[in-house]
Amino acid sequence: MHADRTSTTRFPVPVDAALRAAGWQPGRWDIRQAEAWADILRDHVSPAGHRHTVFPAAVEAWAEFGGLRLTPTGPGRQIAPAVLDLDPLHGLHLARTLGDLGRALDTEVCPLGAETDTHAVLAIDTEGRVYALDHTGDWYLGPDIDQALAALVAGTEPVRLTAS
Repeated sequence: MHADRTSTTRFPVPVDAALRAAGWQPGRWDIRQAEAWADILRDHVSPAGHRHTVFPAAVEAWAEFGGLRLTPTGPGRQIAPAVLDLDPLHGLHLARTLGDLGRALDTEVCPLGAETDTHAVLAIDTEGRVYALDHTGDWYLGPDIDQALAALVAGTEPVRLTAS
């Protein structure tokens, strides 16, 4: 029991459990899949000519967490834990929306996946900060994917981004 104590220090126990149940393990790195997603997103042009920007923080997040489907169990702290599908193609047709968010935040934003229950799209910026976009607005989930996943799985209320 003590042997794998160090492997669970990166994430809180419920987050670690949800990640492992979805197939994640420390050191997971599927760069081939991440590069395939990068190519699909880079090649996509919306009817109005909008394109996705792909950058290292997104590719790294896809390589470690891409393709995972997390179904947390138990009640959330403030809101229901999010059921996540970490497939960036959920945001394929949102190049304009993500571009607008990036401009508002003075950065670039790329899709990360989706909350399947709410249909919110998850996105990551060049610094690794994570956001959710849904019909009610844009939300800040955390300064990095680890904290964003912890908040989503724990059911912690996200911070609403205010329009500037």
